[in-house]
Amino acid sequence: MAIPAVDVRRWTREAYERLVEDGYFRPDERVELVDGIIYEMSPQKSWHATAIQALREYLDPAFKEGYNLRFQMPLALSMDSEPEPDVAVVRGHWRDYRDSHPSTAVLVVEVADTTLLYDREKGAIYAQAGIQDYWILNRDGACLEVYREPQNRTYRSRTVLKPGDFVSPLAEPKASIPVGDLLP
Repeated sequence: MAIPAVDVRRWTREAYERLVEDGYFRPDERVELVDGIIYEMSPQKSWHATAIQALREYLDPAFKEGYNLRFQMPLALSMDSEPEPDVAVVRGHWRDYRDSHPSTAVLVVEVADTTLLYDREKGAIYAQAGIQDYWILNRDGACLEVYREPQNRTYRSRTVLKPGDFVSPLAEPKASIPVGDLLP
């Protein structure tokens, strides 16, 4: 028996935003557009929410003047991708993004408690968009995966940092953040 072909409808960012504006998704429904596909995001567990608070605590002082920290808000990366990373550090003031989402970031962080493979795959769209610094806070590995040197849809550099190590964002290299303190 042959398996029938399945058509996947690819969405543009413009069409996706129209769906959002027209109320196609419930207000409590968490979705994001990645490579033209609309993905439902899993509900946040306690560890995930706590990790985001830890990131806020350490990234806020590192990125003072001239930056805006966005938590689970859209990035308009391409015509077919509008992900909502757990943390995105963008240049400018929050008022700069009243009429459109930022199209780049100096740092993107994803918290992976149940989504590690998906977050690693999302790295392709961040690399393609030229995001220089991409981190995954990995619960199961008790580590921080740091991806740098984007080239096409991949990162040429991957470093795994454990508790006891420190990380410095590329955009603020004087900041030294203890990896262990980011892991709840």
